[in-house]
Amino acid sequence: MLFPTTIAGSLPKPEWLAEPNMLWAPWKSEGAELARAKRDATVLAVKLQEDAGVDIVTEGEQARQHFVHGFLERIEGIDFAHKVEMGIRKDRYKAMVPQVVAPLQLKGRVHEGEARAARAHTKNKLKFTLPGPMTIIDTIADQYYGDRVKMAFAFAELLNQEAKALQADGVDMIQFDEPAFNVYMDQVRDWGIKALERAAEGLTCATAVHICYGYGIKANTDWKETLGGEWRQYEETFPVIDNSTIQQVAIECRNSKVPIELLAALPGKIVQAGVIDVASDEVETAEDVVKVIEAVAKHVPKGNIIATTNCGMAPMRRDIAEAKLIALGAGAKLARQRLA
Repeated sequence: MLFPTTIAGSLPKPEWLAEPNMLWAPWKSEGAELARAKRDATVLAVKLQEDAGVDIVTEGEQARQHFVHGFLERIEGIDFAHKVEMGIRKDRYKAMVPQVVAPLQLKGRVHEGEARAARAHTKNKLKFTLPGPMTIIDTIADQYYGDRVKMAFAFAELLNQEAKALQADGVDMIQFDEPAFNVYMDQVRDWGIKALERAAEGLTCATAVHICYGYGIKANTDWKETLGGEWRQYEETFPVIDNSTIQQVAIECRNSKVPIELLAALPGKIVQAGVIDVASDEVETAEDVVKVIEAVAKHVPKGNIIATTNCGMAPMRRDIAEAKLIALGAGAKLARQRLA
């Protein structure tokens, strides 16, 4: 099938699970009640995607407070009790982050519960997202390793352990989210891509990396205003990624100032093209989606295109996110009719 659909990863959480319309939203319950609420929200997220015509569904990241820290919470050697303020993505914004204070190791499984719940409730292909090593170390303070690269590879080892376990749970695709790849392009070349390959080493399911310009939050939209008329960060990273073992690249296309011809630098990859803008509450039409797919198809073989969202939708209003899911499914269906 041409133009299968997926989402970047996250969906807004129901109001009964967490505070709506915000990142780092506090949970509304705790203990066994919270565990049940997370499971129910996971099943709901899968159902909403199926009904909208999303072919490769995710669990919506419903059991995670944050896409990075949801992974970190199950790692020994991290101090969550004494958070410090740190600049994120070259000081684009500040956040209170935990600290690495001892050797890192997993306490056990991280995402088993939500992965198995999602797998049990869909016959669709299932994608699961994990934060990439470079993005993790850009979102946590180091009081132990004293070396960014060494710490990144320590996290890559743990990511690899969980990724292999998720594959055994029945996950069809592991996607590593690396927004830091659009910030530290020289480090991507020097060691970031190697750390990413270490995280994906030995996987037989599909592998992907998501590189975007961030959630639709003010810090990110303000940053985009400083990037000029053309966003060319991908120009430096695409050739490096194309030479890597990672099979798919998820990128931002809708309402983006990324020159679409840069996609030609990924001849060996499947491209997850963002056709839904997560920085705007305006709901796309099916025609809007088709236009982006048509533009992408000028530089990427049609059989190598997956239609997706630009980034996660965690901070959005639920009604808008759900309407955008429907537009995604309808637009891809129309594109198949037009471009087959």
